Amino acid sequence: MWSLHIVRKCGKLSELLNRNQLLYRFLANSSCFYAKKKKSEYGNLDQKKYEDVIRFLTSSEHSSQRPESLYEEKVIDRPGNKYNSPDQDLEPELNSNLIPLMNPNKSSLPQITAPGLPLQISLEKKPLASVTTVLQQTMSPQQAFYLERWKQQMILKLGKEGFAEYTQNIFQQGKLFHAAVENLLLADQISMKEQEEDASVSGFITSIKHVLREVSGVRALESAVQHETLHYQGLVDCVAEYRGSLCVIDWKTSGKLKPSLRNTFDSPLQVAAYIGAINHDSNYNFQVDCGLLVIAYKDGSPAHPHYMDSDLCSHYWNKWLRRLEEYQEKRKECETL
Repeated sequence: MWSLHIVRKCGKLSELLNRNQLLYRFLANSSCFYAKKKKSEYGNLDQKKYEDVIRFLTSSEHSSQRPESLYEEKVIDRPGNKYNSPDQDLEPELNSNLIPLMNPNKSSLPQITAPGLPLQISLEKKPLASVTTVLQQTMSPQQAFYLERWKQQMILKLGKEGFAEYTQNIFQQGKLFHAAVENLLLADQISMKEQEEDASVSGFITSIKHVLREVSGVRALESAVQHETLHYQGLVDCVAEYRGSLCVIDWKTSGKLKPSLRNTFDSPLQVAAYIGAINHDSNYNFQVDCGLLVIAYKDGSPAHPHYMDSDLCSHYWNKWLRRLEEYQEKRKECETL
């Protein structure tokens, strides 16, 4: 009888200890959400060392063998993740760069498209940061992590020389694709035929044809833009009307379907940056408040046109300003060292 009583006492004591252990583990894990975020070793990724690779990953020349699939599976497609919706993003308030997307000093009335060729301003070498450089050097530690892992996997598979050749081929494919789109928009039938015969871009051209039917009134093609107040520059793919709305159009290629804007990483920020630059560039006598991100597919599948209305462009414009401010702060830190 006494031994049974001891067993029961021991059982209750064991249960109490188990509960205490569970409570301790819960509090220990919960404290991680409130503790200061540990700085990732990938936050200091050598941007100069991987400049060509990063430009390849963040430019229009995408391919199916990108680290994007890993990043989407681990980050973007995770249920309840903050990347699922732009409205769910929690970002710090801007300290500076409070420049509106639209230029109050430039007429917002729609301009009549003048007959003739669209603007094609050459990009000059200036002491200004480019849009792609800003995005490259302010990428998140998670993006840097998957970039590095993907790069190492590709080098193991192809070797260093094979990987260099692979990226070069992707760059060349991108140039051919953009040249083909430009010829299509300029209605250059001879050049268009020559580009369509190139097997490396024919699938992409087939992919975007249904989008091109709704594009008209081209204002600019492969034209340099410069934000005269924020001091950055870039090369915009196209400015034209899409379904009656004047848009900055950015052509992207991909080997993987991207039916949602959230699958396009920093591309919406790039579009917003170009819109802001056009609106504050005296070379352009019009303003734009909409964007169109077109994802073309190598197998000829219908491209996904992601339309960005004025509200969405303003949202990504604010995100771009944060990235630009972060870039400027990093530059100041480097100058003081």
